Amino acid sequence: MTPIPMADKPVHEGRNVKRIREILGMKQEALAYDLGLSQQAISQLEQKEALDAEILGKIAAVLKVPVDAIKNFDEQAAINVISNTFHDNSANNVNYHCTFNPLDKVVELYERMLKDKNEMIEKLESLLRERK
Repeated sequence: MTPIPMADKPVHEGRNVKRIREILGMKQEALAYDLGLSQQAISQLEQKEALDAEILGKIAAVLKVPVDAIKNFDEQAAINVISNTFHDNSANNVNYHCTFNPLDKVVELYERMLKDKNEMIEKLESLLRERK
């Protein structure tokens, strides 16, 4: 099966909105709220092959992407960009180094909790002394 050339691919703007929304981690309800629509209206929009230019512009503004990104969204191209720019070096046994010692942070937390506990005990003891 040969891939369809880019110019011959039919554009399904609603599906592209859905894909971009999902990539951005946005729920239909959130998009609906930002647009002043119902979740059901968003669901219907995502089923449409072509969207009205005005609503497309509003959706693009909420998603913070250009209108052309929705019109020309290509899932394979997005996958290629992600795979070419994201590198998981853990497979190469490269360790990421913290700019701080995590153990020091645990000790700091413990010391802060111990100080708070001691202050609470002192307050309770002073309250008990006042009652006597």
